[in-house]
Amino acid sequence: MSVISLQEYEFERVFNEAEAIEWMQDNWRKAFLFSIAYLVLIFWGQHAMKQRPKFELRKPLMLWSLSLALFSIIGAVRTGAYMWYILSTNGLQQSVCDQSFYNGPVSKFWAYAFVLSKAPELGDTIFIVLRKQKLIFLHWYHHVTVLLYSWYSYKDMVAGGGWFMTVNYGVHAVMYSYYAMRAAGMRVPRLLAMLITTTQIGQMVLGCFVNVLVYRWMRQGQCSSYVENIVWSSLMYFSYLLLFCHFFYDAYLRPQRRSLKME
Repeated sequence: MSVISLQEYEFERVFNEAEAIEWMQDNWRKAFLFSIAYLVLIFWGQHAMKQRPKFELRKPLMLWSLSLALFSIIGAVRTGAYMWYILSTNGLQQSVCDQSFYNGPVSKFWAYAFVLSKAPELGDTIFIVLRKQKLIFLHWYHHVTVLLYSWYSYKDMVAGGGWFMTVNYGVHAVMYSYYAMRAAGMRVPRLLAMLITTTQIGQMVLGCFVNVLVYRWMRQGQCSSYVENIVWSSLMYFSYLLLFCHFFYDAYLRPQRRSLKME
């Protein structure tokens, strides 16, 4: 690939995706252990904080959000360049079905970085618990299911992953930048928060659509996936769609809306 935007940095070039996929095939079930530990910790933490004053943690939260924003911005740029190259040169079907996203130049490193990042992202909830903010179902459900599905799917290099990861990188780039600005005490227009939730809803619609394409082309022998994965992915994206739509109504349309913490 001679496109300048796809020129690899040294750390991307030397990354061994075969070892990464083999490791995930052997260890993906550890995501369940992380999820259980996460749920125990946050709900125990909420109980422990009931009789304690809240922590402000503005500076740590700002640094945390800023680091995830920068990571997501770079990931979105690198995977976006790769996906645009595939889409513009080979078309939509190739961009959905081609497994080269998992082992191609540039994208192979960022695909693995994406799935691994879902474990440390669980740390978002610690700030909610220690600052005694409202912990909604959408927040922890989303964290747990994304972690489980990402690790479960990466090992099989299933079709559609390039779209799922690239769009999520992009949404998180905006979302964590917003969180960083809020933690820094900046006045952020309410319209931006609405826009972020709208893009999250759009992400879920796109995820459902990609699953339809994967299923259709898989039946034609052109997409590498399997029905079980498509079912789990579709249920996950559709449940997110319902929950984010409900969140949007609760946060921005209901007359007596309450302050909620977005995912």
